[in-house]
Amino acid sequence: MRILISPAKKMREDLDGFAPESLPHFLAEAERLKQLLQSMPPKELKSLWKCNDAIAALNIERLADMDLRSRLTPAILSYEGIQYRYMAPGVFTAGQLEYIREHLRILSGFYGLLRPFDGVRPYRLEMQAKLPVDGHPNLYGFWGSKLADVLTGECRWVLNLASKEYSRAVAPHLPSTLPMVTCVFGSEEKGRVVEKGTLCKMARGQMVRWLAENQVTQPEQLTQFDQLGYRFSPVHSTQTEFVFLQIQTGRD
Repeated sequence: MRILISPAKKMREDLDGFAPESLPHFLAEAERLKQLLQSMPPKELKSLWKCNDAIAALNIERLADMDLRSRLTPAILSYEGIQYRYMAPGVFTAGQLEYIREHLRILSGFYGLLRPFDGVRPYRLEMQAKLPVDGHPNLYGFWGSKLADVLTGECRWVLNLASKEYSRAVAPHLPSTLPMVTCVFGSEEKGRVVEKGTLCKMARGQMVRWLAENQVTQPEQLTQFDQLGYRFSPVHSTQTEFVFLQIQTGRD
């Protein structure tokens, strides 16, 4: 089993916590992307990143002296988004850390596919960024089937907790022999399941924590997830898409 999650835009260095255990699998590809970004003028980088002047300046500074083999932070501790706050990996027990070490993988536009304790540097590069690379029109073309090929060799099924932007880098390339279950977190409105970005991020992070706490390894165990007011909805679910609806509680 491999659990796929998205990264977060906001990153930090943590040189005093857990030490990195390994370098990313696709370090050569990350080096190529770094070189390409370093060759771009600031105006083009700001447009690529779709950010304000302050964020652009911070990331241009990071690029200037980026060494992908030094001053590294374990990937699981480097991201600061909502999903990671709800996951709270910094307070995992030893058993929970071992669980995510084995099962969790982070998709990344810059690094491709990260293990939790791969050492990374803060970067800014979303998977959907329109960055032509080596004859490919974008990062989806650049990564191609590489990420899916690694997963295919590692596991018997994939749990997709990533956003569509990131799962798109893997799903089309998985063989039919490798099942992927996607979890959907939403609410029912006028007969439709509606997903809301922030709530989805919260639920995905909470589910990773719940998976680690309960040492989940089989698809059927997922239906027991009951955090943040969500309950599994068999009526809305299929074999490949598990839908969890947030139960609305009224006031008397």
